[in-house]
Amino acid sequence: MIHDAQLIKQGAEAKVYLAPFCQRQTIIKERFAKAYRHPTLDKKLTSRRVVQEARCLTRCQKAFIDTPTVYMVDVDQSLIYMEYIEGFSVRDYLVTTEGGLPVSQSRLAKEIGQRLGLMHNIDVVHGDLTTSNLLMRQESQTVVLIDFGLSYVSNLIEDKAVDLYVLERAFSSTHPNTEVMFAQILEAYGESGKASKQILKKLEDGNI
Repeated sequence: MIHDAQLIKQGAEAKVYLAPFCQRQTIIKERFAKAYRHPTLDKKLTSRRVVQEARCLTRCQKAFIDTPTVYMVDVDQSLIYMEYIEGFSVRDYLVTTEGGLPVSQSRLAKEIGQRLGLMHNIDVVHGDLTTSNLLMRQESQTVVLIDFGLSYVSNLIEDKAVDLYVLERAFSSTHPNTEVMFAQILEAYGESGKASKQILKKLEDGNI
C-alpha cells in the first residue's frame, strides 16, 4: 500500500495514485499482477513493461519533448513515480462549451502535430494516442504527452502510422466536427518528422 495515496484512476493494466513524494505532489503508477498468468511469467512481463515505459518517458525528456518527468522507478514493486501535471486534457478542452479557454484550436493542433513528429523522430511509439492522453499545462497551456503504458521503441513506418490512426479514430469517435483540426495536426506533423511524409502516406493508404 502506498502511504497517503489517493487513487485517481484505474485502468486494465495499472492504478494511478496521487501522493506526496519528496515534498511534492507526485503521480505514482502501479502495474498490478494478472491472476490468469503464471506468477513468475507475470512478474517478468510486468517488470519489463515498467522499465519500458520509464525508458520511453526518459527518452522523450532527453529529446526535449514535454512528458512527465520520471522521479523514481521501483521495478520490484512495479511502481513509477513521476511529475504531477496541473492542467486539463485536450479531450476536456474540446468537449467543453463554457469558459472560453485562451488557446485556439489551430495553435493546439500545430503543437500536437509537432510533439508527435518529434516523438516519432526518436522512434518512440506511444501506443495509445487519445485526446485523454494529451494534457495542457495549467499555466503555460502547452501540450504534454502522458500515459506511455503501451509505448515501445520502433523505427517502422507502419508502427508510427498506426499511432496516428489510433489518434484519428479517437478524434472521429469522440470529437465530431474536428476534421479541420486533425488535418492541421497532420500538417504540423508532416513538417516536423524525419520520415513523416512516408508515415502520412501509409496512413492515407489505410494499409496498416
